[in-house]
Amino acid sequence: MELTIHRGSREVGGNCIELRSGETRIILDVGMPLFDENRQPLNTFTLQRQTTEELQRQGILPQVDGLFDDGSAPDAILLSHAHMDHTGLLKHSKDTIPIYASSGSSKMMLAGSLFAGQVELPRERFREIKPESPITIGDFTITGYSVDHSIFGCLAFLIEANGKRLLYTGDLRSHGRKPGMGKRLIEVLKNKTPDAMLMEGTHFGFSDGNLATEYKLEDEITELVKNCESLVLASFSPQHIDRLTCFIRATKNSGRTFVADVYTAFIMHLLKNEISLPQPKPKGLVRVYVPHFLKVSIHNKGRTAQIERFREAEIQLKEIRDAPEKFLMVFRASMLDDFDRLFPDLTACLYSRWYGYLEQPDWKSTQHILAKSNGSLHNVHTSGHMLSKDIVSFVKEIDPKIIIPIHTFEPQEFGNHFSNVKQLKDGEPYQVK
Repeated sequence: MELTIHRGSREVGGNCIELRSGETRIILDVGMPLFDENRQPLNTFTLQRQTTEELQRQGILPQVDGLFDDGSAPDAILLSHAHMDHTGLLKHSKDTIPIYASSGSSKMMLAGSLFAGQVELPRERFREIKPESPITIGDFTITGYSVDHSIFGCLAFLIEANGKRLLYTGDLRSHGRKPGMGKRLIEVLKNKTPDAMLMEGTHFGFSDGNLATEYKLEDEITELVKNCESLVLASFSPQHIDRLTCFIRATKNSGRTFVADVYTAFIMHLLKNEISLPQPKPKGLVRVYVPHFLKVSIHNKGRTAQIERFREAEIQLKEIRDAPEKFLMVFRASMLDDFDRLFPDLTACLYSRWYGYLEQPDWKSTQHILAKSNGSLHNVHTSGHMLSKDIVSFVKEIDPKIIIPIHTFEPQEFGNHFSNVKQLKDGEPYQVK
């Protein structure tokens, strides 16, 4: 089994890994890079709209034979989860290559493509991987295992070929609402020691930030909502189901109504048979607000269909303005003009995203408008990635023969904790022994 990290050996995001055994080649993730060589955020909005040729000229597309060009195509692409730094280059891949992912990832990609400008998963290329149900692709036997991350439907992959085992963790954490997923993976691998472990190390290089679990964060959010005398705005990704659950529970416990945008409501609809989430109703816990920019996007039939789906539960901004203390509202900076750039007095915005986005112009404007409204902004977030101490304990539990760092700016940090680390460079082949 030969492994090549084409991107991700020394950066966070943009994962793209090739595995080869005999005549079979598979690709693990095809991510859009997030940072430049100076660790400054890239403008991924612009990159998403560039052509294959433009991305090739800039060196954004990894040089993988037959993945983006006319060479011999790999046999499959496997997606660990639906975040753009793992899927963002998918539309540039050869359209004959089948794409394997969980049902949950396919749903997140559907919602993201409709409402967030994210990459689409072509239906004709999609092949479902069910957790703990092995599949065979040529020489490879692949088993997906559910892991907890900041998006629904994530998988780690145990990949076996010619008597060798490789574990690719994808992105995962231990402090979410589902710590049992990681414990299950450890249990399964007690009798299946990996010959190599591709381990994400985001927080070897990035500060851990808030160490709170999702349950502690829920308590913090609930307290802030109860103490607010006006409108509460909640800014978070609706694909982050743990965080969505936190805000819904805080809303219910404070006696308010949860106002979802159409994007959030659609995700709740997609997962209604998999997770216990309240559904929008005219007089229920959840109502739906349709932002102005969606109302004018009549050319998008998919969006229009979802607006109509939630029409009976729709709420107008006037109702919210008339009694702001009764609502917690999903908010994104693109909705500033809906409010005529003036929030109700004493509005509280609970910001639950990566702190770096606060430096973007639209969030600078949001903070300025909050200040004009005597409002406040509260950073209520905990990472979707495994904290540094948890990386150490998790890897010790798995006890692989070789640890190969990925999705980290500081791969050498693994060497401070383990003696069996193999640091690869992008494009460097490695034979799993």
